[in-house]
Amino acid sequence: MHISAKADYAARALLELAREPSRPLTCEAIASAQQIPFRFLKSVVGELRRAGLVRSQRGCEGGYWLGRPAHEITLLEVARAVDGELITLRGAALAGLDYPGPATGLPGVWRRIEADAAAVLGGVTVAALLPADGVTPAGQGAA
Repeated sequence: MHISAKADYAARALLELAREPSRPLTCEAIASAQQIPFRFLKSVVGELRRAGLVRSQRGCEGGYWLGRPAHEITLLEVARAVDGELITLRGAALAGLDYPGPATGLPGVWRRIEADAAAVLGGVTVAALLPADGVTPAGQGAA
């Protein structure tokens, strides 16, 4: 399974926004705090905005906010917002995959993996990943 840079950057950007939901953050601030390439992040945030996961405001007081409360945004939504299908085979969706002969059962395995990954990602919200005190000790990630 491959987790795209877009999905990783999108989740990290949303976590940065969720850390201080009362004020907008610029893409520059998010990119700097999360060590994400600014130009790439700008396009990722655009996809998150189109999906309704972030909202934006122009101007000197502008920036980005979460589009919904952090406890309502799952990692599954984030991944699908930036990547579309969760798992593909050679770039194609798994839904219509069919093999002949002894490989007949293989597409079912791939679809089970996709369903299991969707269940895990759908069960984790942005809020659940935030440390209780707002600060994660160096070297420790959320589990």
